[in-house]
Amino acid sequence: MTMEFCEYPDREMLALSLADRMASQLAQHLRANDHATLCVPGGTSPMPVFETLSGADLDWGRVTVMLGDERWVDGEHKRSNSRLLRRHLLKDKAAAAEYIDLYTGDPQPEDAAEALAARIAPHLPLTVLLLGMGNDMHTASLFPGGDRLAEALATDAPPVMAIRAEGAEEPRITLTRPVLANAINIHVLITGPEKREALERAARLDPLEAPIRAFLDAATVHWAE
Repeated sequence: MTMEFCEYPDREMLALSLADRMASQLAQHLRANDHATLCVPGGTSPMPVFETLSGADLDWGRVTVMLGDERWVDGEHKRSNSRLLRRHLLKDKAAAAEYIDLYTGDPQPEDAAEALAARIAPHLPLTVLLLGMGNDMHTASLFPGGDRLAEALATDAPPVMAIRAEGAEEPRITLTRPVLANAINIHVLITGPEKREALERAARLDPLEAPIRAFLDAATVHWAE
């Protein structure tokens, strides 16, 4: 498989087109299956996509939504990805979706990994996966230099792992390579020249140096200036 690269005239067009494509893929899956699973990133970049997607005419009651990773902070914390998701995606029509929160309230993310893996197992494979990417070429909480990166990128990694990395501030919980790479539809959202350059660099590197590389061959990359 080879990566598909979609370039848009502006970020608004990117958000509208990507939301429409993701909604179409979920709807198509639901025509032949009882349930679909949507996995999305945190951060501010996907917010315009979420705003459009939240109003999509889908049978949201049959869709399960989860994050690809989460900072180990309470759901009301300003750095919580769940908080962003509730404000921008899990509203309007999408309020009917089931949401699996990766933050469990356990003292450490390690304490939650096994129970979370069991909870997401019935919802795999992911139907539609949206990934972001940092300038350091990390995706989800798979950071270059992360304490358990090699383990999380292994093809036999457990589905959910705790990760700590220098650039990550808080401890994180993340879905791992097997879960993310086995998604039926994989999209990567990036904006601006720096991230395009980082993506082009990642394509030539090993996933241990550029974790996004592990997912590019099967992905559609969506980019706007």
